Amino acid sequence: MFCSEPSAIRHLQFAIMASTTPTSNVSPTTRGIIKGIDRMALFIVKHWLGIFLIAYGAWVWAPFLAPVFMHFGWTNAGNALYFAYSLFCHQLPERSLFFFGPQAMYSLDQIGQVWSTENQLVLRQFIGNAEMGWKMAWSDRMISTYGGIWFGAVLWAIFGKRVPRLPLSIWLLVGVLPLALDGISHFINDIVAGSSGQGFRDTNEWLMLLTGNIFPAEFYYGNMLGSFNSWARWITGLLFGVTTVFAIFPIIGAAMRDTQRDIESQLTRIQQVESK
Repeated sequence: MFCSEPSAIRHLQFAIMASTTPTSNVSPTTRGIIKGIDRMALFIVKHWLGIFLIAYGAWVWAPFLAPVFMHFGWTNAGNALYFAYSLFCHQLPERSLFFFGPQAMYSLDQIGQVWSTENQLVLRQFIGNAEMGWKMAWSDRMISTYGGIWFGAVLWAIFGKRVPRLPLSIWLLVGVLPLALDGISHFINDIVAGSSGQGFRDTNEWLMLLTGNIFPAEFYYGNMLGSFNSWARWITGLLFGVTTVFAIFPIIGAAMRDTQRDIESQLTRIQQVESK
């Protein structure tokens, strides 16, 4: 689906143009409406990347405000963000960053001292407190994945014209496969072991065998910053985000340029009609 031109964009534009192609029989009022729509569409296709960076960036980085709101006592705004982003993220506290507290992340054992960890549906509701700090409304994987797309878009805005489009095979191998393996293995782990902390992706005993147990114990166990699980989520999410942009944005950019030419051609025809 990513190798061909995004036909939905093209078909939509052709449908609009086919239905609004100016003729000498169109009234000045209708022609003015057509011109206004075309100019608005032209602005969007010319500045689509900037619009994406602003709109998508606001969505991606808004979860950072949740702990800020809670810290300053704006609990209604903070809780609203937690609720809204719970629709997109599990928000498990042991896999989330905390602000305004003594630690950036907490283990299940530490969270278990102040909150129930037996049920993940209950566990995800823990947002922090004044002593421990307040968690992000994104988990670490969501920050790296969604943030990686935004960061990739920034890189593409700077370097996109100088590098070729990333082949689909490379995107699948480098971007999709590592994220899928890490995410699916965690999903299976959570189904089997729940929040017991004893699942195969909690203890990573298999990794100890593969590496000869050469790293410190905290590297293998849990989800704290610096652990294998933490590194895996940050790296695979970032790789997915950046490779997705460099594989797909060139296609979108080409479609937008074609659409821009079509709209400019229509505006020229409108001017020709008006000059008669």
